[in-house]
Amino acid sequence: MSEQPRSDRKHRPKGSVLGALCLACVWFGGAALAAPVCHPGRTPVQIEPGEFVMGSNQTYREEGPARTVRVSGFWIDPTEVTVGQFRAFVEATGYVTLAEQALDPADYPSIDLEANPELADLFKPGGAVFTPDSASISRGLSWWTYVPGATWRYPQGPDAPAASDEAPVTQIAFDDAAAYAAWKGGRLPTEAEWEYAALGGKAQAAFAAQPAPENANTWQGIFPIANTAGDGFEGVAPVGCFQPNGNGLYDMLGNVWEWTADWYAPVHDTGTENPKGVPRNRSFDPANPGVPSRVLKGGSFLCADNYCHRYRPAARHPQETGLGTNHIGFRLVYDEAPADD
Repeated sequence: MSEQPRSDRKHRPKGSVLGALCLACVWFGGAALAAPVCHPGRTPVQIEPGEFVMGSNQTYREEGPARTVRVSGFWIDPTEVTVGQFRAFVEATGYVTLAEQALDPADYPSIDLEANPELADLFKPGGAVFTPDSASISRGLSWWTYVPGATWRYPQGPDAPAASDEAPVTQIAFDDAAAYAAWKGGRLPTEAEWEYAALGGKAQAAFAAQPAPENANTWQGIFPIANTAGDGFEGVAPVGCFQPNGNGLYDMLGNVWEWTADWYAPVHDTGTENPKGVPRNRSFDPANPGVPSRVLKGGSFLCADNYCHRYRPAARHPQETGLGTNHIGFRLVYDEAPADD
């Protein structure tokens, strides 16, 4: 595994910090809590070539149109990449994530920090943290806060507990995930590969809008007022604490969202043979115009029956590439059987 160059924070799309925090995006969030260590397998799982119905016409518009697609075979990690695994990458390469780098005010000439000193924290190293409170809920404000010092080591900020080595690594921007993938000899999955693997051999129709699955870390209770933690976790769970799907994959639904390689558009592209989504110049998020976004899959523990039904394989959501949050992670796929570590 070769050393990768350090991430250049200047590649972060303008507005990716300042714009994202203006959105009341309930689909993101999470708190990393101390929890029992679970013991999933680590060996990548082989997924045979096949056809499946990608997307859905039954729930959210952006999931359609549903159509039959074919994907080639691949191998996929059974869990999200953990904090411990990412730590090994950082120690071997000296890599610095985007959340650990400050923004240059010169890249944002329209912002006068002398006139707007309250925006100074947005230029410090850090990431977005889900922090609802009674005032923000009653006023309908964003439930996200940019927290200086929030990184993959301390995903809720420097004053909160450090992340467990067995937790999925979060506060990871897209380039950070891609850098880890290159070092590890893998890549991020396409949306089609991810969805095919997440189905676990079941028909897509089995995942139409329905109550939250019992075998996944989701929000129990009325979001965002009360989380009963009925599944045993109030926040992010260590990887592999729930039963795997039919392909032997853990946490494909719930826990943390996962990056894919595809650019996002509000409708699926029409490709049917190893589809890879739209080109970058056609990427569009209606809630964040002008900022190309990648597709996230799988939902997170914030998905609840009363708000978000994105704990299904067909569910998808846009995320701009330059900003990490404390509930987005990733897993890798491989075109050839990976060598044992």
